Amino acid sequence: MTAYKTVNPATGETLKEYPLATAGEMEQSLAASHAAYRDWSSTAVDERAKVIGRVAEIYTERTDELARLIATEMGKPLTQAKGEVKLVASIFSYYATEGPGFLADEPLDVAGGGDAFVRTAPIGTLLGIMPWNYPYYQVARFAAPNLLLGNTIMLKHAGNCPQSAVAIEQIFKDAGLPDGAYINIFLDNDQVAEVIADPRVQGVSLTGSERAGAAVGEVAGRNLKKFVLELGGSDPFIVLDADDLDATVKAAVNGRITNGGQACTASKRFIIVEDLYESFVEKFTAGMAGVTPGDPLLAETKLGPLSSQRAVDDLIEQIQDAVDKGATLRTGGHQVEGPGSFMEPTVLTDVTPDMRAFSEELFGPAAVVYKVADAKEAIDLANGSPYGLGGSVFSADVQKAQDTADQLETGMVFINSVAQTQADLPFGGVKRSGVGRELARFGMDEFVNKKLIRTPRKA
Repeated sequence: MTAYKTVNPATGETLKEYPLATAGEMEQSLAASHAAYRDWSSTAVDERAKVIGRVAEIYTERTDELARLIATEMGKPLTQAKGEVKLVASIFSYYATEGPGFLADEPLDVAGGGDAFVRTAPIGTLLGIMPWNYPYYQVARFAAPNLLLGNTIMLKHAGNCPQSAVAIEQIFKDAGLPDGAYINIFLDNDQVAEVIADPRVQGVSLTGSERAGAAVGEVAGRNLKKFVLELGGSDPFIVLDADDLDATVKAAVNGRITNGGQACTASKRFIIVEDLYESFVEKFTAGMAGVTPGDPLLAETKLGPLSSQRAVDDLIEQIQDAVDKGATLRTGGHQVEGPGSFMEPTVLTDVTPDMRAFSEELFGPAAVVYKVADAKEAIDLANGSPYGLGGSVFSADVQKAQDTADQLETGMVFINSVAQTQADLPFGGVKRSGVGRELARFGMDEFVNKKLIRTPRKA
């Protein structure tokens, strides 16, 4: 049975197919990962760091080929694809450099004397379930800290980027990671549930949809396994005032179209105070309409195709639902004619709670703009979402923006900026956007054994 295949979203052409793992291959992978854990976890942390550092170097060395691969598999514009590879290299480099320090024993000052400290130790084999929208980055922020920690990884990637998945595994092998410490495996949902339930697996990390997160969390909970979930987002982009509205609009357009609008932390709900609303909508609509989808392999392309025809169809259904119920379509709303899954940049206004676009995540270059009276109404509207991943607040008064950010029910807020990812900044959300944190030192505090070692004072 073929479940993994590369379909170029710019042309619709099927390029390569891979079969699912057999039951025997799944067992071999579980056994190999479990066996590798014994050796890898006992390897000196400085030696583990050298391997992780070499992974960073290989990503840099292979930037061009890796970038072209994801541009072909999921439609990411080439310039953005190179940026993703650069980010991945920085993540591995960060953990190779800073990770050993995060593992230092933490001494405790305890009553009764004697010695006590907490040691950060690995826990075993982990399953990673990763999506297609950032094929390398999503894996890196899970794999880098956990491999440095001493855990081993089985990685189930998305069905539409199998070549990227294979390339990632090869990089680890070429960097000198021991056999079994990182295994790419092509699984279906039933097989995923079996792997999570297997006693050799100690935890699971998923980045994906809300529905997938609920399913994985249920299986993990039933089997008493630790899990980290990074799910959907419907990030607010709040404008309270503006010294330079053109610059704010430019940030808004970039925040909506980067990666084809297919990012959990993309700006999706634009919440504008009423005295700026009309001007913002006019400029923002013009900016979105001025973006022309194009070949992702061309350096000048800013907006490539969506990942698949299904992604286009789903987005159009959400847009049409809003329009049918009275929303105003300012621009876009249709698929671009011709081959490939290209979508027109879209702006909706007058969206109300009875419309799907009000509460659902729009995963593509489609934006909803709201008018509010003041900061309080902006906060209430922003917090009315079931999601709580990230958000942006724009104001010339930084303290005012920070006060607003403090009241947002999100895991991340960016002041006068759209969402940005760095190796040394924690990533994660609240509410239905997931549980747990990745990156920075927090990324090494999830799948760990915080082991107390106590030596009482002699009587």
